Amino acid sequence: QVQLVESGGGLVHPGGSLGLSCAASGSIFSIGAMAWYRQAPGKARELVARISNGGSTSYADSVKGRFTISRDNARNTVYLQMNSLKPEDTAVYYCNADTIATISGINRYFDLWGQGTLVTVSS
Repeated sequence: QVQLVESGGGLVHPGGSLGLSCAASGSIFSIGAMAWYRQAPGKARELVARISNGGSTSYADSVKGRFTISRDNARNTVYLQMNSLKPEDTAVYYCNADTIATISGINRYFDLWGQGTLVTVSS
């Protein structure tokens, strides 16, 4: 079974920091771009940050300068370091990975999503 498993999240005060991680497991052949999305209550899911296989990054304007996305290709893991958190950052955060996995000897493409982890920024 090919899957993404997230960890991190929780409750943090405004101005605080929090780190998320997301690891791919299973018969992984290769992973392309990895990303973090978030969905706040009553709002659509939005892209927060994205990192290519080569390490090129892009961010939503709302998190630029505060969030940092990184990856460890050897561990098939993507990270999101969130600093200077604001109440409006409160959301369920999801990781996403363009994944090729070997299933029964055949390489197949999977658009993988993590299960989501709740980040609450509140005093």
